Amino acid sequence: MSFLWAIIAGLIIGLLAKLVVPGRQPIPLWLTTLLGIVGALAGNALASAIGVRDTGGIDWIRHIFQIGVAAVLIAFVTPMWVRRRT
Repeated sequence: MSFLWAIIAGLIIGLLAKLVVPGRQPIPLWLTTLLGIVGALAGNALASAIGVRDTGGIDWIRHIFQIGVAAVLIAFVTPMWVRRRT
């Protein structure tokens, strides 16, 4: 069941990251989800390293890290995907 939650969270984080990155990102939904999952894992690791992974209430800082890392990954991968497709 945790695998299914990782996919759902990756999709949501990936889509939010695409909203943060300026311009159009012509990458497929599966790649957005995959980058969202990687961004979520890396964002969790970053939040743990800083010591803000588990806070009282909603972990806003951790979620911001997750979306930020996913946005950086999308901004990095999109030009390579576009170049590959042409």
